[in-house]
Amino acid sequence: MGQTVASCLCCDSSSLDASPAIWMPFIAHRALGLPPLLIDSSWGLRTIPEGMAYCLCNSLHCRDCGHLFVDYRFNEQEMQALYTDYRGDEYTQLRELYEPGYIKRNSMLSCGAGYKSAVESFLDPFLPQHSLAILDWGGDTGVNTPYEDRRHCLDIYDPSQKPLQFGKSIARSGAFEQNHYDLIVLSEVLEHIPFPEETLHLILPKMSADTILYVEFPFENLQRSECVVNLASSKRHWHEHINFFSLQSAFSLFSKCGLVVLAHQILSLGDDLRPSSLGVHQIFMFAIQRQADH
Repeated sequence: MGQTVASCLCCDSSSLDASPAIWMPFIAHRALGLPPLLIDSSWGLRTIPEGMAYCLCNSLHCRDCGHLFVDYRFNEQEMQALYTDYRGDEYTQLRELYEPGYIKRNSMLSCGAGYKSAVESFLDPFLPQHSLAILDWGGDTGVNTPYEDRRHCLDIYDPSQKPLQFGKSIARSGAFEQNHYDLIVLSEVLEHIPFPEETLHLILPKMSADTILYVEFPFENLQRSECVVNLASSKRHWHEHINFFSLQSAFSLFSKCGLVVLAHQILSLGDDLRPSSLGVHQIFMFAIQRQADH
């Protein structure tokens, strides 16, 4: 079993609001082996009403930095159960069972996001003009790795262990021969990770003084809502994204890990994952370096 936490994952504060919530059925089934259960008259329970039983958890909101997260943190086995062969056939079929229409959306996601050029424009001021050595941490097949035309080396670390489908480089897992990376990409990863600080500390040894770390994660609708008074009580269900970052919580996390934010930007996207000023989705983009004494 995983573990529950009682302090903020970004700033370590114990000043938290808490409220009951549920795991969405797909996540409870795939990661925890706990599909929803119908309690009916055959159970013979006189004091418990009939109905569907779902897997419970708690939503936590940090009063100091604004981080919103679920209290239960998956262990390694549960993460493997959830993300091995991520978006593969078995994953997709089970998710379609609980979330009709997912297969169609998965087909769109597999083609890649339509904002790589926006990422490159954001990063260009901080990168050398020569060809780049890139490590994409959590890069899946490489479909969304930027600078396809400028990189001479691409290493991908991803628990799904899918074959590289985009570009000409070889995907490796765990051991990297490259001694220096110009750019490390950590895109759409930290919102999935039980302990984001641990992941950043794994990446730090791969960063030299002039390496740029690009971090990207969603700016979730609930986090950017100005009318929600109590975020914990408003977050009633949890899916793959188990961390909802605020700008302040992101800065707290990076600072705690000895990282300095050089620039950050919010990018709006449409449902087709292309930049749009009227887009319903938003992402945070960060260009980061190590602190001089780390």
